[in-house]
Amino acid sequence: MRRASREIVFKLLFEYSFQNEKNDQTKDLMLMDSDMTEEDKEYIEKTYYGVVDNIETIKKTLADNITGYTMDRIYRSDLVILEMAAYEISEASVPQAVIINEAVDLAKKYGTDKSGGFVNAVLAKLAK
Repeated sequence: MRRASREIVFKLLFEYSFQNEKNDQTKDLMLMDSDMTEEDKEYIEKTYYGVVDNIETIKKTLADNITGYTMDRIYRSDLVILEMAAYEISEASVPQAVIINEAVDLAKKYGTDKSGGFVNAVLAKLAK
């Protein structure tokens, strides 16, 4: 279920990337899924609020690890995925390889044909 939880966090953060404010109503609606465990719900809230509350630090960290692009040129879904993964890597509660793999899968699903490789390259550099 963690994969589904990550996808929910991605959707919440994608919405945040347009509105620049937390939307607890959307979060609460997504958490109403009866198949989710309390652990999944806690992960969603912790990661969503963690990224939003630390977004400037996360963006600076990413900017320092992205070569050949400026932050405003990155496809929005890729940027959101990178922000979420960068936060998770900084928390170190899940192995980095798992975080990177899940981020690449999300990028392949929601990004362009090149998104998976781009996200993988940035996160591999960040993880070092």
